[in-house]
Amino acid sequence: MEISCPIDEQYASEISALLKPPPPPHLVQEYYDQLLESRQCHSIRVKQEGEFGKGVYANADFKEGELLLRDEMLFGCQHSSNKIDCLVCSFCFCFIGSIELQIGRRLYFQDVGVHPHHGCGAETFSGISNNHQGSDSSNGEDIPYGESYDNMETCGPSSKAEIIPLPKEIVQSLMNGELKLPCSEKFYLPSVVPCSGGCKEAYYCSKQCAEADWSSFHSLLCTGERSEASSREVLVQFIKHANETNDIFLLAAKAISFTILRYRKLKAARLSQRASLNISNSCDLSLLMEAWRPISVGHKKRWWECVALPEDVASSDEAAFRMQIKDLAFTSLQLLRAAIFDRECALLFSLEIYGHIIGMFELNNLDLVVASPVEDYFLYIDDRPSSEKEEAEKVTRPILDALRDEYAVICEGSAFFPLQSCMNHSCRPNAKAFKRDEDRDGRATIIAQIPIRCGDEVTISYIDEDLTFEERQAALADYGFICRCSKCQEEET
Repeated sequence: MEISCPIDEQYASEISALLKPPPPPHLVQEYYDQLLESRQCHSIRVKQEGEFGKGVYANADFKEGELLLRDEMLFGCQHSSNKIDCLVCSFCFCFIGSIELQIGRRLYFQDVGVHPHHGCGAETFSGISNNHQGSDSSNGEDIPYGESYDNMETCGPSSKAEIIPLPKEIVQSLMNGELKLPCSEKFYLPSVVPCSGGCKEAYYCSKQCAEADWSSFHSLLCTGERSEASSREVLVQFIKHANETNDIFLLAAKAISFTILRYRKLKAARLSQRASLNISNSCDLSLLMEAWRPISVGHKKRWWECVALPEDVASSDEAAFRMQIKDLAFTSLQLLRAAIFDRECALLFSLEIYGHIIGMFELNNLDLVVASPVEDYFLYIDDRPSSEKEEAEKVTRPILDALRDEYAVICEGSAFFPLQSCMNHSCRPNAKAFKRDEDRDGRATIIAQIPIRCGDEVTISYIDEDLTFEERQAALADYGFICRCSKCQEEET
């Protein structure tokens, strides 16, 4: 049965205006020039190529391994299953709290039988309330244990049987700051700043990050008492659905919230300039298009049309699979619309817009990766002189044994980076995404893979470039183009 969304029919012309390439092209160029300036990045430029295409070009020579770009994400989220392993800032995704708190949380969840990193379903982490709180001795705030345990399931006794448990008193003292580990002061982490909306889900490294997240997205997506959502109860259902199905819906919700909040700010600024008493509650399409501009410049397709066909789905079942994906998106959209609907921005809640936003993420997202300071801490202890190491390991060895391999778990998620997303593909790329030792937040780091000359296009590989020619072409078909890079031309003949 064909899915029908009334908003798509009601706002067909306005939706078309939002989804077509933003005219004139100089506005797109102006947007990217401003982004580069805000990042103080003058060694590369974004160049418009035709109506749809863009590319990134070098403004200077780069040596192999040299940094080209540190790109801040426009939208990002930590995978729900990773939130148990890693406590990070909900805005910049740097690790927060302390080494002791990071370790204590992980040991606590192991003790109660929650092991998301090793394959529990996402539904395990979909709860909202927080019934287990400690206190951070550094700032007196509640310690974030993660999301609720009320609906959590365990991964079974087989995982737990391999663990050498620590006494609960030690785990608790790690979390509340009473137990200080040897040399942990050398691995300072920012104090935990809770969400001002009271949701006990979002935590930050600073008030600046908390305020930036609130004004950009979180004020509409917070489930706490100060939330501006129209229905916090339905918002909880939306988050639960996303965690159980695909957290790309959480990114889409951020994109819509971002646009609504930008629209409100633009309208408030216009009204203050005009000092008019005739405040209209109808949509100002020109303001909405301006609020939408950061999303409008991203390459988009409908999600159910561009998502890769899973290997276990036969080609004869492709139509049914894509209809299931579309139905999944529609279910998510209905929940989001009931949770944060804004009448003036109603067309953002059309299935056509929602599908294109998710498709933009599907085609352009980069893995969000932040290395764990806990791994660095244990490596530091291991590198100490023998006498110092022996003394420290009297405390750290039982903890390391209890953590097993999980001491090295990194922060993982997915994010959309506006400048990185302009980089075109090559099966013989001259650049790559690569995290250096000093890169400790969620920004994308692009470095030169080979020497790059001034004027050269900067390219990255969207796929594993070591695949065969046929495998690469098949993988790239999901992106909607046939690769004609030098490597493909050589191997085709």
